[in-house]
Amino acid sequence: MNYLVFQMELEVGKPEENRRIIESWLEANYSDDLDVIVLPEMWSTGYALEELREICKVDGNQSIEFLQSLAKKFNVNLIGGSIAVLEGKDIYNRAVVVNRMGEIVHVYDKMHLVPMLNEPKFLTGGHNQVEVFELEGVKMGVIICYDLRFPEIIRDLALQGIQVLHIVAEWPLARETHWNTLIRARAIENQMYVVSSNVTGIKLGVVFAGCSQIVDPWGDIVQKLDQEVGEIRATLDFEKVLQIRREVPIFETRVPEKYRKL
Repeated sequence: MNYLVFQMELEVGKPEENRRIIESWLEANYSDDLDVIVLPEMWSTGYALEELREICKVDGNQSIEFLQSLAKKFNVNLIGGSIAVLEGKDIYNRAVVVNRMGEIVHVYDKMHLVPMLNEPKFLTGGHNQVEVFELEGVKMGVIICYDLRFPEIIRDLALQGIQVLHIVAEWPLARETHWNTLIRARAIENQMYVVSSNVTGIKLGVVFAGCSQIVDPWGDIVQKLDQEVGEIRATLDFEKVLQIRREVPIFETRVPEKYRKL
């Protein structure tokens, strides 16, 4: 399965401009053999938290409709990063997955809100458990940024059979070591691919880490960026997931009846 991951420097509070950036980038990097494109967290607005409510009221569903039109235009599946969605009085940080036909096949609302960014003051945490979705017969999962620090939900997805986990993020440079370490740990402990898309640049006084990367189920880095704006191309071989799970059968040798419930 052929992947293209975008590491972008977004414009805070400007959904229309960010949509233009993404479409221009894809037009420049598109190829007929692409299967999946991955975008970062909150790509439409960035962390303009104090403005989000008004932006959502004006922008409505335009960013979701944009993802759907992009998928159909380029005949590609989209792990559409995440966007701010207003429902009633609540704003959710929502990941959206769209297939080649422009159909929404999965949504996930970020359940772990970041106290360091004061997210709980402006956003509502997701109410639902993580769930598996499929693109072209492959079981997958998606989480958002700070969720990476909570291995329980990722093991939940692994036990449901996913072969690739997507992490969409706005992770800061100050915690770059954590980002790189946790991504590899999640790949190794769950024997699956981990595909991450982060942002870069300096926004609202925060320097972002970049370091978007693809790690294979053995924990080896397939492709990785530094802090530059750019993209990753890679082919994921899911037979490798099955092979490693046979060679080191951690799921068969678990003894959950002996584990203390968390």
